[in-house]
Amino acid sequence: MGLGLPGRLFIVCGCHWGATLTHLSVPQGPSKSHLLGCAANSSHFSSVDLLTVRPVHISAPRLTESGLSMVDWHLVKEMKPPRTQQEWEAEFQKYQQFPEFKILNHDMTLPEFKFIWYMEYSHRMWGRVVGLAYILPAAYFWHRGWLSRPLKGCVLALCGLVCFQGLLGWYMVKSGLEEKPDSYDIPRVSQYRLAAHLGSALVLYSASLWTGLSLLLPQHKLPETKQLLRLKQYAHGTTALIFLTALSGAFVAGLDAGLVYNSFPKMGERWIPDDLLAFSPVLRNIFENPTTVQFDHRILGIASVTAVTALYLFSRKIPLPRRTRMAVTSLLAVACMQVGLGISTLLLYVPTPLAATHQSGSLALLSMALWLMSELRRVPK
Repeated sequence: MGLGLPGRLFIVCGCHWGATLTHLSVPQGPSKSHLLGCAANSSHFSSVDLLTVRPVHISAPRLTESGLSMVDWHLVKEMKPPRTQQEWEAEFQKYQQFPEFKILNHDMTLPEFKFIWYMEYSHRMWGRVVGLAYILPAAYFWHRGWLSRPLKGCVLALCGLVCFQGLLGWYMVKSGLEEKPDSYDIPRVSQYRLAAHLGSALVLYSASLWTGLSLLLPQHKLPETKQLLRLKQYAHGTTALIFLTALSGAFVAGLDAGLVYNSFPKMGERWIPDDLLAFSPVLRNIFENPTTVQFDHRILGIASVTAVTALYLFSRKIPLPRRTRMAVTSLLAVACMQVGLGISTLLLYVPTPLAATHQSGSLALLSMALWLMSELRRVPK
């Protein structure tokens, strides 16, 4: 399952480990310049992989409704997929014992089951690849004594969060496999667990990208001015808003809220729909009412692009280095693209390719915001 989700993200592994090499103490072996070259290359290709292939791969199980096709979890055993007809039939029979088949897919054939099973299988296997991409280099660098003491703590935290992601993913899937006799809704995972899964994935991604950017990018020599410090504060606030908007997408995905009102800018014929506060108590609407969830996501999205635009206009009044100016401009460009993708996804009734691209765009937007924060971090306090 994912969005976004978010999610065993293939987070800038090369960027993080490449950046780590810049602070290594290597008594013998490759020259430091060679290590820095490898770091730059791995950072580039890992970032490209992150921002294109991986976010789409994460969102695919949720968008194709395939996340509940594997009804158990084994760290090693499930790495071997069914091969014979008998094994496939046994796997299909296990799936037939759970609510999704009984309520939603009772007429599903074995070939159709194989498709959704492989979607979820590839997602889980990619999660294991991500885990190994973190843990194996960490163990090697630690054994060789190439990590400084501060980076050891960072490495332990990131590796621990990767493992936590896997456990949280299965905890999320379990919520969609439970029998709910009093519910007439279609089987789906808990939107709360989905949001927790996505949120931890975004934290993991942000921490990895921030570490890599902080170590790889050369420092700027900027004068300390009130305008620069204010710009830094605005950038922090805008990044937090972008993060919150991306997190709210988990509730949209979890409740299929994108299918409630497929019009823009109004929701149906009204600016504020009648069923906005239909649930009682009122607080439930924020997290459980699909209408309210979509309304909130719209407001957060509009607020995000407004904040980015204001940040860009304010930055025009301040002399900034070329790379920092590029970060601000890129942030505005990606924000406009993301708004266009979001509106298009809504108006076209959430087609899977477009929805996956929109989810990828949220990660790209967060990446641009983190890049800008990293640039402004060089401002002396």
